[in-house]
Amino acid sequence: MTTFTAESPLYFVMGHAEGHRILSERVPTLTNNPLLHTLYFHEVGMILGTEDALKDRPGEVSEILRLIGELEPEDLVAQRAAAAAADVPAPSASYEPDTVQCGSAAASFPHAAAAQERFEATFAGPSHGNPFTDVHLRAVFTAPSGATLSVPGFYDGDGSYRVRLLVPEAGVWRFTTASNARSLDGITGTFTASDGASPAKGLVRVANTFHFAYDDGTPYLPIGTTAYAWTHQGDALEKQTLDTLAAGPFNKMRMCVFPKSYLFNENEPDLYPFEGSLAGGFDYDRPNPAFYRHLELRISQLEELGIEADLILFHAYDRWGFSTMSPGQDCRYLKYVLARLASHRNVWWSLANEYDLLFRKTTEDWERFAAIVQADDPSGHLLSIHNCHAFYDYSRPWITHSSIQRQDVHKTAEFTGEWRDRWHKPVVIDECAYEGNIDQGWGNITGEEMTRRFWEGAVRGGYVGHGETYMDAGDILWWSKGGEFHGSSPERIAFLRRIQEETPGGFLEPLPSSWDVPTAGIRYEYELNYFGFNQPTYRNFVMPGGRIYEVDIIDTWNMTVDTLPGTVEGRFRVELPGRQYIAVRIRAVS
Repeated sequence: MTTFTAESPLYFVMGHAEGHRILSERVPTLTNNPLLHTLYFHEVGMILGTEDALKDRPGEVSEILRLIGELEPEDLVAQRAAAAAADVPAPSASYEPDTVQCGSAAASFPHAAAAQERFEATFAGPSHGNPFTDVHLRAVFTAPSGATLSVPGFYDGDGSYRVRLLVPEAGVWRFTTASNARSLDGITGTFTASDGASPAKGLVRVANTFHFAYDDGTPYLPIGTTAYAWTHQGDALEKQTLDTLAAGPFNKMRMCVFPKSYLFNENEPDLYPFEGSLAGGFDYDRPNPAFYRHLELRISQLEELGIEADLILFHAYDRWGFSTMSPGQDCRYLKYVLARLASHRNVWWSLANEYDLLFRKTTEDWERFAAIVQADDPSGHLLSIHNCHAFYDYSRPWITHSSIQRQDVHKTAEFTGEWRDRWHKPVVIDECAYEGNIDQGWGNITGEEMTRRFWEGAVRGGYVGHGETYMDAGDILWWSKGGEFHGSSPERIAFLRRIQEETPGGFLEPLPSSWDVPTAGIRYEYELNYFGFNQPTYRNFVMPGGRIYEVDIIDTWNMTVDTLPGTVEGRFRVELPGRQYIAVRIRAVS
């Protein structure tokens, strides 16, 4: 059986370990090209025939096609399982000799803390060998209620170890460490947590099946945007991004841990997540603490702005090897990130952006990663995974909400009701396409269309995310590098956010409605009808007799709310402006 021919899509050849190796060795200009992902669904023969490095070398093209044509199908699941079993060495109990006294490491921690704030204990421990992999450290915290939390620690370089806990409740807390390093084992401590400051609303959780709220019950409406690699752009541009966010409507930012190699993303970051360099290679078992301190700073700055950091843990847009680490290295990286960052209130975990483009990872890998997150995040932050082509199974119990990239060229938010019914979880359409003017269909919709998709999703009971991809002479496109907004949708999205926040009860819930207009709210009390790209000049409505209502005409594009004079009841006709993007809000008068 022939696995690949010249007509096979490049995508499938790249997904085969040997196919990937052959192309990487023989045509590195192709496999390292930032445009690679835009070529995936073209025939591999055509791609090789148009590659500059193979120009006037038909014999080399033929040889490559012969080699990939001889490949056998592979059992990736079995390969990954075997590699994972062989790649997770247990920390040695003899890392420190018996002459080292247990619990002898100097410990530093505050004796006063606050609920919903971070408590951090620091330990001066050993630094020989590779403490990132050779030393295991955890602390068991006992709450005032008697409940216990097992919290992972991490090595922060220069002989310093840390354990961090987002304290969930006030009262007297105790902790005891456990480690294979004798000096770090059996250290105890006590601290008293006071009630948190009044602005500390806690973590965002799922509420009412399809929505979100903070721990204190305050509704949270995710008005999201995406700037994948904004924390890899240097101080000046990153500060400009924060200034833009401070003046904008968004309260959720999708962002990657790893840097990104893709269209308009060819610059090298100042810091890398591991020790090493692009030229000399990276040691994936030695995280770079400076990189993570920088990331922590930016996450904290987002929290000060009231913005959730939707943190993408893996992605495929990579020229550094971070997407193709071994199973054990993947797990060790993941554990390190969790130990460092799970004490931030405003973190959401996204296992992957476009998980199905990470060819070397299997469903079993993603399930294993999810189990690690659940085990090592004592606060239980929100957790999801994002698709390119095929949806992940969002009914999986570890997934708190869907994180969707559209699968239809034009329709996305219109499917919100179907997805709510399928998964019975919040529908977050993180990638509905981007407002912009680049050559990619996912990156050149208008501001009007972006705004319409936000409204369609909101009225159908979901949440849509923004991104912007306008051409820029310096390749500074918001969707990846941040900077400034250039589009027309952000201020309209801010207007929608205001309308949503005025909703009684805090959430827009879909209502039974006519076939041609979605409706949300509280039936016969508060109803919001959205006409989208239709442009009626009037509309007839029917409400229960004996109730009095006021009617607002909302122009979602011009951002106006006009309340009609007087009141209405029973059956009534509302005159409309005959323009697109109009909504009608009907409010019962008490």
